[in-house]
Amino acid sequence: MDMMTHALELASAAAQAGEVPVGAVITDSYGAIVATAQNRMRRDNNALAHAELLVINAALQVTGQSRLVDCDLWVTLEPCAMCAGAISHVRLRRLYFAAYDQKGGAVDHGPCLFHQPTTHHKIEIYGGIQQSASEQLLTIFFGNQRGVVES
Repeated sequence: MDMMTHALELASAAAQAGEVPVGAVITDSYGAIVATAQNRMRRDNNALAHAELLVINAALQVTGQSRLVDCDLWVTLEPCAMCAGAISHVRLRRLYFAAYDQKGGAVDHGPCLFHQPTTHHKIEIYGGIQQSASEQLLTIFFGNQRGVVES
């Protein structure tokens, strides 16, 4: 199974539920899915319910560990500063993301967290994977929010 395609399916489901379309998958060192999540901020009435934080918490529960050292995160949007910080703290091995986020991203934009000398854990980063598919989901979602319906 293509993990970014799976994350995009989760993002699409989030959009159908009225959430910003972000989906996330964590895989183990063999590529098996450990946990999945999608944005739930509106449904949970919780600004911290980003897909990345939810999938990290789920993976920690599944593994029974306090770190995810040999795991990889697949997410449909460049993580924000909050999520990038969590990624560093749990020691994920690799981050794969689809769309770049010039406004709210903190990996390749904004604070570029993993490039800071004070960030103790360095992670492998691969951005732009299925970027156009993720951007299309986001464009349609935000267009609908503004009353500009696209298909």
